[in-house]
This record gives sequence, structure tokens and C-alpha cells, in this order.
Amino acid sequence: MVTARAAATFEPVGRSVAAARGFVRDTLQGWGFAEVVDDAVVLASELVTNAVVHAGTAAEVTCLREDDAVRIEVADRYPEREVPLQGLGPAGDPARGRLGDPEREGGRGLLLCSALAPRWGVEYNATHKLVWFRMVPPARGAGTRFAAPAGPDGALPAADDGVLVAVVRVDAQGVVRSWNADAEGLFLLPAERVTGQPLAEYAAWPQTPGTGLGLQEALALSRWEGSYGIRCGDGRVTEVYGSHLRMRDAEGQPSTVCLLVRERDRAVLQSPFRVPAPGDGTVPRADGRDRRPADAFDALLGRPTPDDLDGLLQRIVERARDMLDGDAAYLLLATDDETELEVRASAGLPSGRQRFARVPVEAGTGRYGSARMPAVHEDLTAQPGAVPLLSGTGIRSVVTVPLKVEGRLTGALGVAAQAPARYTNDDALRLQFAADRIALAVESARLTELERLRRGSLSFLVEASDLLAGTLERDQTLALMAQMTVPTLAAWCAVYTTGDQAGTPQLAFVLHEDEDRIDGLRALLEKVPPPDPDPSPGPRTWKAPAEMAHASALRASLRSLGLGAAARPAAGPGTALATASAVGGETVVLPLVARNRVIGLLALGKSTDERFRREILELAEDLSRRAALALDNARLYSERTAISRALQRSLLPPELPRVPGVEVEVIYRAAGEGNEVGGDFYDVFPIREGTYGFAIGDVCGTGPEAASVTGLARHSLRLLAREGLAAPEVLQRLNAAILDEGARSRFLTLLYGEMTPRADGTVELRVVCAGHPLPLRLRPGGEVVAAAEPQPLLGVMDDLALVEETIVLDPGDVLLCVTDGVTERREGTRMLGDDGLAEVLAGCTGLTAGAVAARVQRAVERFAPDPPSDDMAILALRIPAQRQG
Repeated sequence: MVTARAAATFEPVGRSVAAARGFVRDTLQGWGFAEVVDDAVVLASELVTNAVVHAGTAAEVTCLREDDAVRIEVADRYPEREVPLQGLGPAGDPARGRLGDPEREGGRGLLLCSALAPRWGVEYNATHKLVWFRMVPPARGAGTRFAAPAGPDGALPAADDGVLVAVVRVDAQGVVRSWNADAEGLFLLPAERVTGQPLAEYAAWPQTPGTGLGLQEALALSRWEGSYGIRCGDGRVTEVYGSHLRMRDAEGQPSTVCLLVRERDRAVLQSPFRVPAPGDGTVPRADGRDRRPADAFDALLGRPTPDDLDGLLQRIVERARDMLDGDAAYLLLATDDETELEVRASAGLPSGRQRFARVPVEAGTGRYGSARMPAVHEDLTAQPGAVPLLSGTGIRSVVTVPLKVEGRLTGALGVAAQAPARYTNDDALRLQFAADRIALAVESARLTELERLRRGSLSFLVEASDLLAGTLERDQTLALMAQMTVPTLAAWCAVYTTGDQAGTPQLAFVLHEDEDRIDGLRALLEKVPPPDPDPSPGPRTWKAPAEMAHASALRASLRSLGLGAAARPAAGPGTALATASAVGGETVVLPLVARNRVIGLLALGKSTDERFRREILELAEDLSRRAALALDNARLYSERTAISRALQRSLLPPELPRVPGVEVEVIYRAAGEGNEVGGDFYDVFPIREGTYGFAIGDVCGTGPEAASVTGLARHSLRLLAREGLAAPEVLQRLNAAILDEGARSRFLTLLYGEMTPRADGTVELRVVCAGHPLPLRLRPGGEVVAAAEPQPLLGVMDDLALVEETIVLDPGDVLLCVTDGVTERREGTRMLGDDGLAEVLAGCTGLTAGAVAARVQRAVERFAPDPPSDDMAILALRIPAQRQG
């Protein structure tokens, strides 16, 4: 009885044969008929080939699942009724010979059906021909799925006495739902701590974000097998070999069951390699083992995509390992000058720790001595250091071959095994043949990736330069430096600054891609001695943070177990372990050099056991140069601003004196960023007992040049007034002092006066208005009048004829004095003017001096949407109304 059906139609083109093979393979594997998949795919491939290639018609493939068997049907629209019987009957059968030439290409599918399928047949009608075959999986008996021949005990894989198999169940969102006792013992993590957390928090997955196969993608596959790392409770990363199987739970929800063992115990879980059937094209070797042709290597790679270098390299190493039946494989790419090799992909090795590690090719400690020629190392214990990448991994034998393009070294490919004397020269030749086939594709993909990285680097640096040039604030520059590097270039960043004399670097800013770890990272770095301010260009390795973090994690673990001497309270083991994980990778330091001086250091770090790739370090070095100049510019600007503000503050008058019977209020705003004093100024000061001077003026222009004349005017007024000179004489001598400045002199408008409160509650004013906007007097009834007459301004003529005017302010009167920054406030062609100011003042009847000044300021600011572009000073004097007795 048919329990399931799947069908597909394939067009009469050559690529349809491969598509049909994939359709049949996927269908049967999904139905659980893995034992007959290989034979069924071969038969379907031949029958579809007959249809789409030889008959030239479309092929319809139908898979029918029965209770204990599977039936495959291939139909075409070429109903030839000749059944090829050659080879079907016994010797001497007259049916033999009907096909004639045994080398003919068509008709082989039926011959294969008779050889491989227990039941098959051909059905015809007027328009179709259908060939079918039925496959029955072999009886499994005792549950046997795979068996290997017996061999000597010495050839058996080694394992620890107590092999722990961690069973971890992960839901569709990647969250751990179960964690068995072996997982607790293997990774030193209790189930209650891990359950409910994403597996990604603990998995050190050997993959670059955005490329290759990630953890979430692997968990979504129906089955996955390979090596990665798990971050343990002691802060270390344990290399594991895992077998993932995606299943449905009792409610039908998908989840993934992960079986994990230590990498050295991988034989417990590792699926055996498929044993080739006789006649499948394998070539016998001298040692009795078969080898697959190198074309199988190319078939696995498929058509490489130029934008997936990491995926291509990972497929290469996995296929190379399988091809030579190895325990591990790796691929390194050479730098453009062929002086170094960088690890880019590996299988069966702690790839998270080794990825992007660099070793020299020709000379130096740990050189890669067998990069340019094929080499076989029978026992690495007798040749320590021959292959630095494999140090401390337990690997004994290795075969390495170079990747070359047009005679230039572009990389190296190696396959390794834990047993000694595993490989021969024949293996090296096979691997070299495969390497030659894929070297050009690898180099093409590498150049494409390099060009993409260079374009991205240029865009990154342009954007970084714009951001850094947009601020002159030191703290903001430090924050931008860190935010541009995390997480684009590094997992965490720390910026150190030095003093003017290049003293001990001080930690200035810390940033981590995980905000919850910033405080712990800062606390750790404050305990670690800062790196040396070495001006040598280029990044250098800094091991102190990782060493300190691991030591802290170990101490915290011992305290949690009640071991070790009592110590003062410290962070718990969880915090220490998290910090150790956060800074456990490679850390580099780049000097921040500006104007031939080290002004700071930029520390970049990776999490867990990750390393930096060379292109990222080059980009970080370019960024550090730009950041150093921006930081130094911010320092110089801050110093200049501090000096400018200190000088400007010296030009401002001290606190205003309290004048009996007079309310005094001043509002002052200087135009220009960072300016506290400009061309406008004010002052109120005592002259002698009972008499006070007041002034409000405007120097031509704004900024520091105008401020210098401001200082001259304000200090001269105080000095001359206290000499007992009358107001006109004070201004005449100030005019002479301004003219003495020569080319630096600027003309000045000034309202100066002396006020003397009287016993009857009035105040007498003696004023001179030298070219300045006239003061306005507000009567209690709301009347506004000018309180003085205009006279010549200062700094233009030598001989000035100035006249003193006397004003008596009655109780309730207000005298408003402003600079032209108020009256000349503009919006397009409109101007506030004297009339507008008088209108504003008329509405201030009954207000205090402070309220009058504030209302005038608001009127100026609201007159136009743009901020004021001129200095502004407002001086309000009010005589309080006398209370009725």
C-alpha cells in the first residue's frame, strides 16, 4: 500500500540529471530509506539520462513509499518498444544480441535495473514509456546500521577511561531546554544555570559573522556533525565534537538534540566514512586501501561563489579531511609578499583559537617550513615545531601541500591524523593534485574578498574622518573612537591618554559590545598595569588583560568551592568568569601618535579565543592615526578655549554693588561659540561715598579683538572716575587712550553716568551718551521717553566736545539702557529698532528691574527664529515706588 508520494518533472537539458539525483536522494532520506539511497540514485540517474539526453524528452520522476519498500518511476514521451535484453538471460539465450553493439550509450538504465533492483519493469502506452523499479531495504537484524571489519587492538581509537557524553536539547529559538549530568561534569556548568539561556552564550562557534555556516544555521539543519568549543564554568573553552539531530517533540514542535564529547573522544560520535562499493571508480593504493579520484574533490566544492570565500575554504578542508580519511585538516592563505601564512579554515582543530593566527613562511620562531613544497611528516613528536599550527593538539602525522597560482605561493593545505606514519608520498600527490585544481578558484575568491574589504575600509575611514572632524570635545572624541571600533573591528576597546610630558597612560574610556560587561571590563583594566607608551608604529600584542582575567576567574572558582585562603569580598565566580570570557581572545595595542608625540594608546580585544585578521589590524592602524590627530586637536582646542575663557572672565566686572534705593539688573550675551565677552560691555561700580558709576558700551566688531578694547574701556572708566573727574572729562581721556592704540583701535559707543540716591527717594543721574542708543525712561503711567541727547562716539576724533546731562528719576521710574544688539535685531528686512524697543518697554509698567530686563531679552530672541548674531547687553535701573504710610 502506498503511504506517501513525491513527483517532479525535469526538462530535457543536461543539468536536469543532477537535479533528479538530488530529488531522489532527498526524498528517500526524508522517508528513512538511507540504506537504498545510493542504488536508487544511480538507477534514477541512468533512467533520467536516457530520457533527457538520449530521447530528448522531459522526464517525470515519481517516488512512491510503500510499507516496507520504495518504488521509483521514470516516464518519458519517447515510447520506443524495444526492450534491451542483452545480459538479462542466461548464456546462450537467443534473446542475447538484440542490442547489437555493447558499447551503445542508450539502454543501460534497464541493465542496471536488472542488476540492482529486485523488481523492475517497463510499461507502455500510446504517448508514454514508464520504467519502474522497486527497492526493499535489507533486514536490519539486531539493529545493525553500520559494521566495520575487526582489526588489531592497536588500531582502535583511544578514549579516556570515563567518556562523558553531554546531551543538550535546544528549541527552535536556540534556547537550551535540557542539560544532562554528563554536560554538567564535562563543562562545569549546572543545569539550572544554563537552562533557559541561548546556546550561543556558551558556544565558541568557529565562524565569521555574515559568512559561512553559523550556529543558528547549523541548529536548523536536519543533521549536523563537526567540531566547536564550549565556554566552561572555569572560564576556559573546551573543544568538543558534536552530533546534532533535529527532531520533533511530543507536541510536534521542532528542536535539536546535541550529543557532545571531548574532541579527543570524537570517535564515539563521528560517523564512519562511506565504504566505496566495488567498481565505483576508486583506485587501489599500494598499502591496500582505496582512494577516490580527485574529481570527487571538485564535485563536493560545486560552483564556488566569488563572495563566499569562508564557505569555500571550509568546504575544501572538510573534503580534504574526508578524502584522506584524516582527523583534521586546515588551510592557510599567504600574504601578498608571501612572508606569512594566515589560518583561514580548519576542521577537527580548535578553530576558534587558531583562526587568523599568523606564522612566518621562511624564517623566524615557529616558521612554517614546508609551505612551498609537498611534505609528509610521519611523526611530529620527532619534529617539534615543524607545523606550528598543530602544536599541542596531539596530532602525530600530517601531509601538507602548497597552493600556487602562476608559480606564486597563495596558500597551504594540510591533512593530519592522530596516529603516526599515517600518510605516504602517494597521499601527498593526491592532495597536491586536488590543491592544484582549486588554487585558482581560491585565489579568485580571495582577491574578490580583498577588494570588497578595501572598498569597505575606504568607506569606513571616510565616515570615521567625518565623525571625528565634527567635534572638538575631548570626551566626545574618545567616545567616537570607541564606538567606531566596537563591534566593527573588535569585541571591546579601551582608550588610554597621556599627559603633556608623556607620563603614565591613564584609562580614559572603555566600551564592550555587551553593555553588561563594561563595568567588569573597566574594573579589570584598572587593576592591570597600562601598556607601555611605545611610539613604534603598528599593533603589538598585549597579554596582560587575558592573564589577569583568567587568574581572577580561577580565584573566584576556588572561593566558590571553599578552597584557598580567606580574602576580602570580591566579585562572584559568575562575574569573574564572564569577564574572563569577555577578554579571553587576542588583545592588541596601537599607539596614538600626533605631531611626533604619543598622546595615548588604543587597546582592541577579542572575546574568548578569537584572533584579529590582518586586514582588520591594518584598518585599525589607519583609524588610530586619524583618531590621534582628532584627539590632539580636541586637546589643543580645549586648552585654547580654557585660556580664552580665563582671559574673558577677567574682563567681566565682579559682583554688582548694592545701590541704596535703586534696583539694578544686567543681562549680557556675547556672540560667537565659546565667547564669554565680546564687543559689548557693562559696569556698575562705586566712585565715592553715596555716588556710583554705571556704563554700557559697544566696541565695533565682536570676538577677541573687540574684547581687548572692552578691557581697556572698562578699566579706564573705573580709574578715571575715581580720580574725581566729571563725566565729559572721563570720556575725553578714554577717547585719547583708544586713539593711542593706533591700527588696533576701534571706535566705541558709550553711555556713561554717575548716580546719586537722594533722601527724598529720587535718584540724580549725570550722563553722557557718546554715540550710543539713547536710554529710555519708563514712567509709572506707561509713558516712554528718551532720557538723553546723542553726542559724538569715541575713537574717531581727537577733540571731543561732550556735555553732561542731568536726569532725576522719581519713584516708580525705570531707566533702560541697551546696546545696538537689541535695537538692530533683524528678521529679513524687519528690524526691532528704537520704536519696537519702546513698545516692549511700555508693556513693563509695574515690573521689577529684573523682570523688565528679562522681558526685553525674550522680545529680542522671539523677534526672529535665528539666534542673535550680535553681542547684547541690557542694563535696567528702577526706583522702587514709595509705600503709602
